[in-house]
Parts: sequence; C-alpha cells; structure tokens
Amino acid sequence: MYKMVAVEDGLANITRALHDAGFKTMPLENQTLHNVQAVVVKGDGTDNLAPEWSISMPVINAAGRSADEVVDILRDRLS
Repeated sequence: MYKMVAVEDGLANITRALHDAGFKTMPLENQTLHNVQAVVVKGDGTDNLAPEWSISMPVINAAGRSADEVVDILRDRLS
C-alpha cells in the first residue's frame, strides 16, 4: 500500500523525489490530514500546523536537507 505524505507548498523538488520513490503526496495547505502518514515542511511547521491539532505522525523539517535525504528519512520512519 502506498504512503500518503502532505508536503508544504514550495517543495516541488521533494514532491518529485517522493513520487519517484513511490510515495503519494498532497498539498499541506488548507487540507485535513486524514489518511496522511507524514508531513514535510520547509521549517519547523509552526506556520502550517496549528497547535490544537493532535499530530501523531512524523513531521519532517526539509530545511537544509536534500530531497534524497527527506525520502530516506521518510522510508526509515514509515517502515
């Protein structure tokens, strides 16, 4: 079964790498996080992840990481 990852706007290179690695993606902005196994953000996520949300999934900070590094982190955390 595929893994669904919500990706913050502006991370097109990471979205492409995730697709190439077999992940499905959806935009993070203005979305409910149903059926999402992980979230990728540009920074610490405080702009997009409201404090009242109960997030029980990996939130990956992509700042300073290559697309391949993000893919590897997600594979590790979602395996």
